[in-house]
Amino acid sequence: MQYHTMTIAGCERNLPLCKLNDELQIGAFVIIGDQELTVACARDLLKLAPEYDYLISAEAKGIPLAHEMARQHGDKKYMVARKGVKLYMTGVFKAEVRSITTDAQQTLYLDIEDAKLMKGKRILLVDDVISTGESLHAMEELVRQAGGEIVGRLAILAEGDAAKRDDIRFLEVLPLFDKDGNAL
Repeated sequence: MQYHTMTIAGCERNLPLCKLNDELQIGAFVIIGDQELTVACARDLLKLAPEYDYLISAEAKGIPLAHEMARQHGDKKYMVARKGVKLYMTGVFKAEVRSITTDAQQTLYLDIEDAKLMKGKRILLVDDVISTGESLHAMEELVRQAGGEIVGRLAILAEGDAAKRDDIRFLEVLPLFDKDGNAL
C-alpha cells in the first residue's frame, strides 16, 4: 500500500492511498479514533472560525471534530446532519448528497428540533474533508430550510479543486493522486 505523509495541525500522519477509479487515487483521511489529531484540528479551526451560534457537521467523520470544537469553544450544543431518520426525531428536513467517498446517493436529515434552534442564528458548517463539496452543499440546504444564516465553512482538508474555492477555510491541502501515487 502507498501512503501520503503530511502534517496537519502539527500532527504528522500517513494517509493510505485508495483507488477511486482506474486513473485516480485519494488519500484516506480518517479522524475517527484519532484523539490527538481531533483536538489539534479543532483548536486550529477555531482560530479561523467567525462568530457563530451553532455549528453543524455531517455524520459520521465530522462528528468527533464538531464535538471537540464545541467543547473547546464552550458551546452547549452542536448539530449533526444525520444519514438516516432516527426514532427520536419529531420530524426532519432533508437534502440529497453524493459524496466522492460513497458509492450511492445519500440523504442527510436534520431534526426539526435542531432546526428550530437554528432559525435566525449564525451557523458554522464544519467537515473533515471538502472535495467535491456535495456534503457541504447538502448541509447548506438543511441550514437554509431551517432558516439559519451560514456564516462560515471550515474543513480540516481541502482536496483537489476544493483548495481553489474562496468560500471555505481549511488547514491543509490534500492533493489528488494519479494511478501511480504521484500527487497531481
